[in-house]
Amino acid sequence: MPSTINVKRRGIILLAMMAARTHTSQRSGIWQTAHVASPRPPGVPFVENNCLVSTNPITGVEVGRFQVATPQLVARAVDLARPAAAWWAELGFSGRRQRLARVVSLLTHRTGELAALIHEENGKPVGDATLEVVGAVQHLAWSIRNARRVLRTRRSWAALRMEHTLSIEHQPYGVVGVIGPWNYPVFTPLGSIGSALAAGNAVVFKPSEYTPAVGAYLADLFAQAIPDWPVLTAVHGLGETGAALCRSGVGKIAFTGSTATGRLVLAACADTLTPTLLECGGKDAMIVAGDADVEAAAEACCWGSMTNAGQACVGIERAYVADPVFDAFLAALVRNAAAVRAGFAEEADIGPITMPAQIDIIRSQVTDALSRGARAVAGGPEAIQPPFVLPTVLVDVPDDATIMQEETFGPVLTVHRVRDAEEGLRRSNSTAYGLGGSVFSRSSHGMVIARRMRSGMTAVNGVMSFVGSSPLPFGGIGRSGSGRVHGAAGLREFSWTKVITRRRFRSLIVTESFGRPPGSVRWADRCSRLLHGRGR
Repeated sequence: MPSTINVKRRGIILLAMMAARTHTSQRSGIWQTAHVASPRPPGVPFVENNCLVSTNPITGVEVGRFQVATPQLVARAVDLARPAAAWWAELGFSGRRQRLARVVSLLTHRTGELAALIHEENGKPVGDATLEVVGAVQHLAWSIRNARRVLRTRRSWAALRMEHTLSIEHQPYGVVGVIGPWNYPVFTPLGSIGSALAAGNAVVFKPSEYTPAVGAYLADLFAQAIPDWPVLTAVHGLGETGAALCRSGVGKIAFTGSTATGRLVLAACADTLTPTLLECGGKDAMIVAGDADVEAAAEACCWGSMTNAGQACVGIERAYVADPVFDAFLAALVRNAAAVRAGFAEEADIGPITMPAQIDIIRSQVTDALSRGARAVAGGPEAIQPPFVLPTVLVDVPDDATIMQEETFGPVLTVHRVRDAEEGLRRSNSTAYGLGGSVFSRSSHGMVIARRMRSGMTAVNGVMSFVGSSPLPFGGIGRSGSGRVHGAAGLREFSWTKVITRRRFRSLIVTESFGRPPGSVRWADRCSRLLHGRGR
């Protein structure tokens, strides 16, 4: 295996200045790990000599070093992005589409290379990393194909303003700040980055401190595809760097991460009234009705709760199962969970818990539930084997247990016997979160339950199917955040609405003048009665 990692910024001097890195040579165009032992626990990022050091979450092998962006450097990055944003907006939809198509092509051809880097830095299986990149490509391609249709100028008219042409435009913010997560370090930030760029903005991107090499790779790739101006710039660091980006004067901040950090982002942006898009945590539920396909529901529930080692904001963390099918469902679920393999090897189904501190949260929630009378029918405390957590299924968990109130973010599922789907719906809606959810039912009542589930997204007879569907917006309500990425709603999130009225001829009924003729008010009232007075 080559012993170096390519983190050279191609074509853009700015990135070279802001992200000086070690272990930076290239061999055969493939990013690889620098085999340097880290003095810290595996996977915990740390700062050394003003460089953010990223390590493999299992071996502790150093993946790369990236200069920490101080508030001054963040401000400098935003300032340099402004002329890039002006050039980018002037290109129009066609010019941007042509250049972003190069990104899509390059990303497609380098899927394997990028997936290997995700595996090395994040720990997830290469297969899952590959699917992550493929999904990101689909959403980016959709955004650039549909940006003109969604954001084009629209003309309208009003009955009492027929002398005016009414125009509604969607204009870019200029520079958008994107703060990305570590659990899906390509798919999630590219949702915001792609929509922001397609809408005509430049982007300053702060990747998670747990996956800076993946973030740098994306910035490099965009620079290769669009060498003219730095329309995507990466800045690295810990929370202070993210806070600096929030206060840097960008037009909007798109954040993905925990609800606790989302509150800090919102507070920082409040100082300057910077608009925000927040995609925060979830406590998603599955409702299994009495008429459900039990085997299909159990298989989907296992995958939906354990995929990416449970480190998915839309992962299933609670299952409410109707009494007639509860026993059969639980048996099938435990059987499926027992077959899930954790590890770093190619055959593993799930990888490690990327953020080591999360293991303590998982252990605390499981222990608390068991102390309150819950039972582990799969896994349990012995399943916590750092840096891995094996699939764990708990039953008889009381509603006041911590695991029922807070996001777990690990391969742990609570299963609850309920009278019917209606009781399952009531209990699933009891949380302050509202991101995604799932309903399994063979009847049309499944759609009724889905509509009434308090969540931004719900899948019927599936899990997370809304995530990979490019036209659909993604986002939640309550403690799960606000705003949407993906689809037409995602494109509109990164533009502001501009209204223009243009007079074409003199007004037939003059009302907007101190010199309006006698009778104008009477004529306006008569017209209003004629147009709208028939509803009685």
